[in-house]
Amino acid sequence: MDTLEQISPRTILFFMLYGGAAVVAAILFLYILLRRGNAFAANITPPLRLRRWAAAFFAVAAVGHLWWFLLYTFSGFTRSWGFVELVVLDCFMMLTTVYGTLLSMLQDRRRPVWPFVAAMAPIVVLGGLQIVWPGTNFVPPIILYTLLLYVVFIIYMVVAIRQYGQWLRDNYADLEHKEVWQSHALLILFLLLLAIYGFTTDGPSMFLLRIADFVLFGLLLWRVETLPTLDPDAIPGERGDNSCAHEPDGSGAHAPRPERKATGQRDGGHSGAAGLQGKNGVGDEVLASIGQLLTERCVDTGLYLQHDLTLAQLSATIGFNRTYLSQYFSSQGMNYNAYINGLRINHFVSLYQEAVAAQRTFTLQQLASDSGYGSYSTFSLAFKQRMGQSVTAWMQETK
Repeated sequence: MDTLEQISPRTILFFMLYGGAAVVAAILFLYILLRRGNAFAANITPPLRLRRWAAAFFAVAAVGHLWWFLLYTFSGFTRSWGFVELVVLDCFMMLTTVYGTLLSMLQDRRRPVWPFVAAMAPIVVLGGLQIVWPGTNFVPPIILYTLLLYVVFIIYMVVAIRQYGQWLRDNYADLEHKEVWQSHALLILFLLLLAIYGFTTDGPSMFLLRIADFVLFGLLLWRVETLPTLDPDAIPGERGDNSCAHEPDGSGAHAPRPERKATGQRDGGHSGAAGLQGKNGVGDEVLASIGQLLTERCVDTGLYLQHDLTLAQLSATIGFNRTYLSQYFSSQGMNYNAYINGLRINHFVSLYQEAVAAQRTFTLQQLASDSGYGSYSTFSLAFKQRMGQSVTAWMQETK
């Protein structure tokens, strides 16, 4: 009883937060690993690779909290070989699962984790030197090198996310829940946690670290639950994709060919398009054919109003492969996302003008939905990008 009375309320609060973070991490590990469905967004199927890496991260977080608690409770000696082994193991496991989780959010292609794992070899070496020469403190270099890896990884992620964003705009009309800029926030939070963990041993910042644990866990769970698995047919090189087989090799010997059309569709002379390839890609006659087919089968039919219409679906509709279609949009100085959103915004303008002329009661949310948008925020952003001003400002000008 006397021992318990000597423990300060501040210490009790700290260990409550510390133990709570361990319990939450363990629960989230079991939830993500064992639950087949999605409790927070039932209509979304997250990438299996992301769920597995996130489960691994939560498992490492739970076990890490447990072993550090046991070490400081029953030992407290921070220069023992056991302490060094835990530091090395913690850095290795945490970094590996962080890398794997963040990279698995990018679905344009499978990015390997092993280069970053191999880059952690100096951490293991420094840990071994600490055990051999216990009188020398190699822990600060381990922490500094770990921070350096984070900086390198941040730079890599910035480039990778930009590439991923371009891939999304080249293949998807609707980007809600698909973009992963939140990965930047996750990465910065990881870096902040590591900096606090490595250079702080006491003080209010330790409580901030424990609170940040819960914020990090919640943010990661939200991202895992809301990021949908994207169509593998839209990923070059993955199963179901045959666009790479039709790409030109630069010599003109194997020019791309339009995909075979469904039975009953007129050919329109496209079977001979392979010989019309220009120096910079698709020939003018093929581009004209694609433009005409887009008008007939996308614009005139209102296909662009279909929510989450992908480049793969549109290419199948007009009978040209994605390589041809992407080159067509490029020749027009746009990407697929800009093309579809341009049609949708024009449709919205027409609906708005018709409703005003007929003096019908309407809401902007309903007009946006009728124009193919799943959310008003997505429409509002697309409208501003297309028209150069907000919806409300445009409406005031058109009065």
